[in-house]
Amino acid sequence: MADRSLAPDTPELRERWGGFEFTESYRARADRAIARYPEGRQRSAVMPLLDLAQRQVGEETNTQGWLPLPVIEYVADYLDMPVIRVLEVATFYFMYNLRPVGKYHVQVCGTTPCMLRGSDGLLATCSKRGMKKGHVSEDGLWTLTEVECMGNCATAPMVQINDDNYEDLTYDRTIAVLDALAEGKQPKTGTQEPGRQTSEPVGGPTTLTAMVEENHDYRDEWEKAV
Repeated sequence: MADRSLAPDTPELRERWGGFEFTESYRARADRAIARYPEGRQRSAVMPLLDLAQRQVGEETNTQGWLPLPVIEYVADYLDMPVIRVLEVATFYFMYNLRPVGKYHVQVCGTTPCMLRGSDGLLATCSKRGMKKGHVSEDGLWTLTEVECMGNCATAPMVQINDDNYEDLTYDRTIAVLDALAEGKQPKTGTQEPGRQTSEPVGGPTTLTAMVEENHDYRDEWEKAV
C-alpha cells in the first residue's frame, strides 16, 4: 500500500511552497466550506480545505496535486489549528497525496473482491506502461498506487484515476483507458462492461424484472405468496 510519510522538508521545498496561499477563487471556495459549520466548529472544514489546497497545487504543477508540508501548515494556520492535528488528517486519508504525483494518479484497488477479479493483472498492466508503485513515471504522466476498498466491489476490478472511477476492467479495457488519457482524451467513466449501466447484474436484472420497462406493483403477488 501507499507510503504515508511526508516528503522531506528541505530548503528547496520551503523555497517553492513556503509562500503558498489560496488564490482568490480557491479562497472563496474555502470560506464557503468553513461557513457550513456552526461557530466554534470551523476546524471541521479541515478535510475540504486540504482537498482544495491539493487541487491548487495540482493546477500549479499540472499534476493531480499533493500536499507539501508548508501547504499543510498554511491550512493549519487558515483554520487556527495545531499543525499536528492537520497532519493527523492528511496522513490518515489516502485521498491526500503526501509526495509528488504525476498528471494521472492511478489508484488500483487491491482488496479481496478486486483481487479475486483480477486486480493483480491491472497492476501488471500498469507496470508494463512504465508505472512503479509510489513513483512518478519518467514522462510525468503517471503515478501508481495500490489502495484499499473504494466501494465498487460489484464492478470489480476497478481503478480510480484522479476523480474518476473505471470499473469492470480487463487488460484490454485498462489499456484503452490509459491510451485515451495519454492522448489527452476523456475515456468513458464507470463500468466498462458493454450494456451495463452501473452495478446491476451482468446480463440484466434478476429481481423485480417487471419494473425494468415500467412501474409495477408487486404487493398483490407478495400477499398471495404469504
